[in-house]
Amino acid sequence: MILKCAIIDDEPLAADLLASYAKKLPLLDLRGTYSSAVTAMKDLRDTPVDLLFLDIQMPELSGLEFVKVLPKQTKIVFTSAFSQYAVDGYKVNALGYLLKPISYEDFVDVTNRALEQFKNEQQMNLYTQDKFIFVKSDYKLMKIDLDEVLYIEGLKDYVKIYREGQRPILSLINMKKIDETLPHPDFMRVHRSFIVHMCKIQMVDRGRIVFGEEFIPISESYKQEVQRFLDIHTLM
Repeated sequence: MILKCAIIDDEPLAADLLASYAKKLPLLDLRGTYSSAVTAMKDLRDTPVDLLFLDIQMPELSGLEFVKVLPKQTKIVFTSAFSQYAVDGYKVNALGYLLKPISYEDFVDVTNRALEQFKNEQQMNLYTQDKFIFVKSDYKLMKIDLDEVLYIEGLKDYVKIYREGQRPILSLINMKKIDETLPHPDFMRVHRSFIVHMCKIQMVDRGRIVFGEEFIPISESYKQEVQRFLDIHTLM
């Protein structure tokens, strides 16, 4: 997989350094280097790139302001000589933050993270489109229709997949792997030991998701994200 990338930096030396790094990496296709966000705006809105290395402090339009007009699919890596801007970068869901002077090692590391994120998103899109997966269970490959899944329980190195009107399936997969595989937010981690098919929820009672006689706890670590999903779908 090759990522289309661009660089915006009003410092010529910094821009040239990043461009030289990008040209060394076979997984990057450098589509443009710009000295300001204003000059880059039309190109990057009409022909989006996958990955943008974006300076924060620039005249006319800052990197933090420019992010608001970019297509959502563009991943942002902020660059700056000032570490105090890192928090601001993560507030706008930046993929990473590179502190100048930027080393080639750090550049490669953040690019690899971008590549992994794109691969994961592609895989999630595939599962969302096909709406089924295969899992190993008792030396067999079992097809799981995602529309039939109610929730998944983690049991150490195994997961137990509960489906509507069928017996649960036990498979040797860890929770992290299956959580990364299933489409989000259709499937959401609500507890260290539970992933829930959110569209199948019929009742939430005192901080627990109810499936018949089973009560799935919502832990503090995931409570905010779950509540956000419920708020979106709640009529007040």
